[in-house]
Amino acid sequence: MKAIIQRYGHDILTGIESIFANKVKSLLTALGIIFGVAAVISMLAIGNGAQQEILEQIKMVGVNNIVISPVAGSENENDSDSGNGEGPQVSTKKFSKGLTLLDAEAIAEIIPTVERVSPVISFNYSAILDGKSKPVVLEGINNNYFRLFNINLQAGKEFTDEQMDKAFPVCVIGDNIRQVFFNQQDPIGQYIKCGEVWLQVVGVVERRDFTASASDELGISSTDNKIFVPAKTVNMRFRNRALIRADEVEALAASGGNNENNKTEDINQLDKIIVQVAETEYLSSTSEVIRRMLLRRHNNLYDFEVTIPELLLKQQQRTKNIFNIVLGVIAGISLLVGGIGIMNIMLASVMERIREIGVRQAIGASRIDIIVQFLSESTIISVSGGIIGIFLGLALSKIITVVFDIQTIISAFSIIISFGVSVIVGITFGYLPAKRASEHDPVNSLRY
Repeated sequence: MKAIIQRYGHDILTGIESIFANKVKSLLTALGIIFGVAAVISMLAIGNGAQQEILEQIKMVGVNNIVISPVAGSENENDSDSGNGEGPQVSTKKFSKGLTLLDAEAIAEIIPTVERVSPVISFNYSAILDGKSKPVVLEGINNNYFRLFNINLQAGKEFTDEQMDKAFPVCVIGDNIRQVFFNQQDPIGQYIKCGEVWLQVVGVVERRDFTASASDELGISSTDNKIFVPAKTVNMRFRNRALIRADEVEALAASGGNNENNKTEDINQLDKIIVQVAETEYLSSTSEVIRRMLLRRHNNLYDFEVTIPELLLKQQQRTKNIFNIVLGVIAGISLLVGGIGIMNIMLASVMERIREIGVRQAIGASRIDIIVQFLSESTIISVSGGIIGIFLGLALSKIITVVFDIQTIISAFSIIISFGVSVIVGITFGYLPAKRASEHDPVNSLRY
């Protein structure tokens, strides 16, 4: 290495002097590399941020979870009364009690691949304490809910079996509710009024951040403004929609199911059933078993929907991976364009410096000396552009996060790759002009 520096050190210094002698031209030459490296780093940072967001959403919706939600009922086409082809066909309207606690219990008891099940009953109420009022979501659940969605408690404890079975007026509150009503005191053991019921606080959940897309697409939401109570407590002390449905069955039957008051939210005891499967490989098969089982229990009415959030998220992840590859390729093309710009400007520079080349050759410079001089110029310009591009890419990533509220994650891999490619581009696209310069005849060069 020392011998190489001694042999070609003067050629490299000559190249550096030429760069500083033409600062503006050198900067313009490096712009393609600068923006190319910055584009690669910032685009890959956006892609990494998108992937991290999906991983967080997968954790938020729970691993291996299946969500069963009520929908407007429709009859199974294969099960309609079609008659025997003789005489008039008679059509009958079928009815279902909707999603109930019995459905959740049946899923947990009958299907062996199911690990946990939790019902979800949601109502909007106002929480009141010492003259303060706050809109909250009252959610009836069981203890499995906290494990299904990876929710931890920052204080207190979960419900006991006795509290859940006997519908005790107890609750676990979100962090915002703790701050509003119990900011200066320990909330555990205190009482808070929700609707007309006083609930004793037994726990406080940790604060959780979530994205708007997670709420809209996956049906998950922040726990900070929620009050969690046992599901049986909701049915006994607040409202049991199954009782309302039972009272209206005859009226609905008499009207042929066309009663204007027949709303989906009024006939389902539960708003959701969350099911966790033991192994990922059983997700699809278990969801199909659940669908068939509920179809039989609901009198062959499709008044429910079975979704698998994790599979939806993984499909999104595959789509975003393809999108990230496209972004990387587009950013890489800008590096290629930058290399072509270096080559063009260096070729023009060779034509402008023919006399200089001839003088160097006349005083003893070999062709390899001329190649090293011009190749060092292109390489130094490319390396300098790569370094500036790294800082510009880091700045762009931060600006994107602040201005557009898009999560970006900068990886060392993107920096190393983009800088390495910039060096390769400088050497590759600088070699042709350097070779062209070395091929000039010294006698003809001195005539210019």
